[in-house]
Amino acid sequence: MNQKSRRGFIKVGALAGTYALFSPFLFQSCKQDEKEEEELPKNESQLRKAWFEISLAAYSLHRAFEAGTVKNMDFPRIAKEKFGINAVELLNIYFMDKALDKVYLKDFKQMTDGLGVKNLLIMIDREGDLATPNSRSRKEAVLNHFKWVEAAASLGCHSIRVNAKGEGTRDQVKEAGIDGLSQLGKFAQNLNINVIVENHGGYSSDGGWLSSMLKAVDMPNVGALPDFGNFCIKGTPRGKGECEDGYDRYKGVGELMPFAKGLSAKSYTFDQDGEETTIDYKRMLKVAQDAGYKGYIGIEFEGDELSEEEGILATKRLLEKYQTRNLSE
Repeated sequence: MNQKSRRGFIKVGALAGTYALFSPFLFQSCKQDEKEEEELPKNESQLRKAWFEISLAAYSLHRAFEAGTVKNMDFPRIAKEKFGINAVELLNIYFMDKALDKVYLKDFKQMTDGLGVKNLLIMIDREGDLATPNSRSRKEAVLNHFKWVEAAASLGCHSIRVNAKGEGTRDQVKEAGIDGLSQLGKFAQNLNINVIVENHGGYSSDGGWLSSMLKAVDMPNVGALPDFGNFCIKGTPRGKGECEDGYDRYKGVGELMPFAKGLSAKSYTFDQDGEETTIDYKRMLKVAQDAGYKGYIGIEFEGDELSEEEGILATKRLLEKYQTRNLSE
């Protein structure tokens, strides 16, 4: 080998060695890559790509919020810097007096933009029942939600999450919910905001009931935020055995998937292998994957056996375990 060829060989070898340190996949020839890709079944060749992204719901830190150690303005930075999560789901009760504060909303948006964090949605509570059969109360609830639609638009969110609650028979509450959601959906449509309903106790934890309501509304910006854990029709919607009348969570999520514009990954406790002990995550995520879901899945840790930080990280690890897998295998 002449000196020029020898120098070229050393240079190429050094570069290859550098690439090999950073990624074992890069130290291969193009022909070998093409051959391996051809040999892989189609579903296996897609495993390198994540089929969903991970976000963090503010309620995962509800103890810290309630203790006053975390404020709404702190939350996106905590999500990014402590948990490595670049998308957040806000909860209105943590900035209840700021919905109409344009300066606050502008500062919040500038802050999240600077961090590279996306504001995905605002979860709305304590603003009245959108599905109450009382028409006056229902109208008031609808109007109460308008400011949050506007706030969501200011923050760059795609949705507000609402509840379909009301007192009455199944049919009465359903008809009222169709009206309330339709009114709110029409207002939100003008601002390119979705109105998404969570299964959140009562009739809404019946997947068939809620999906039939959404089908009747029949608006492209009115959909669902299926929650893995809230399937107690009567009792506490914690998913841990307190239900007087429970609904099959896997069936319920499946029924809501055609309307899903987000997913809420509820979690409580974990075994030594890192699997959630109340919810079969592989089975639940397969329901979503089979439905063709491609969006964000938000961590919503509610357990009390782990700290909030530990619970969030455990849920994140579990989601990451299945994030690039074909669950049909």
